[in-house]
Amino acid sequence: MPAKVRFHPAAAEEAEAAYRWYHERSPSASSAFLAALERAVLLISEAPERPAAYLHETRRVLLRRFPFMIVYRVAGDEVQVISVAHGRRRPGYWRAR
Repeated sequence: MPAKVRFHPAAAEEAEAAYRWYHERSPSASSAFLAALERAVLLISEAPERPAAYLHETRRVLLRRFPFMIVYRVAGDEVQVISVAHGRRRPGYWRAR
């Protein structure tokens, strides 16, 4: 049974901001970003322990074709997405979430 995936409000804002940024430049790029994000969330929900451990008791999944990663932690039968982070900006800024 897939795990429930819950986004931290700041992570949801990050995903939306990235989508808007791509959409302003290219609607097709924003659609591809959204599809990559959805694929990653599906992978996480189906096998949350599969990606290797990352930092501070978290795990991460890299988005295909985009410089973003989903950083999350597993809490029981729930996955808590704590960041949709750009891979080249402020590493670890999400630690306090």
